[in-house]
Amino acid sequence: MKTKLDTFYIVGLAVRTSNANGQAATDIPALWERFMAEGISSKITNKLSEDVYSLYTDYEKDHTRPYTTVLGYKVKDLDAVPQGLTGVTVPGKTFEVFTASGKLSDGIVFKEWTGIWSRPLDRAYSGDFEIYGAKAQNPEQSEVDIYIALN
Repeated sequence: MKTKLDTFYIVGLAVRTSNANGQAATDIPALWERFMAEGISSKITNKLSEDVYSLYTDYEKDHTRPYTTVLGYKVKDLDAVPQGLTGVTVPGKTFEVFTASGKLSDGIVFKEWTGIWSRPLDRAYSGDFEIYGAKAQNPEQSEVDIYIALN
């Protein structure tokens, strides 16, 4: 399914990573651990919702090269980015939306990404993201929407 979104902002914890040599499989779970342990939710004052965004941005070239992951929240603006956190502008685009469904512990999100990587999408690599909202709260039967920016 395709949807058009206006420009929006994310504030959260960031890590520079790569899919090469399984680096992201180490870095991103570590980022989630930090995110939870440091209570990032309570540090961001201008959140628009409690949905957690996992944003993939600042791609060196494409998904095979280094990129930045930001785990955080959609915010009203970037006027008050807390120290130690990163603020990112996600450009308005048309997005192809995919949904990973099932048990989170079965790696449903990563499995969905491997399918996305093999599709002939005209990707913009300007800011792709997952949303962990109400439908993702039950780890046994989760739904996580994945938005891929298109040219």
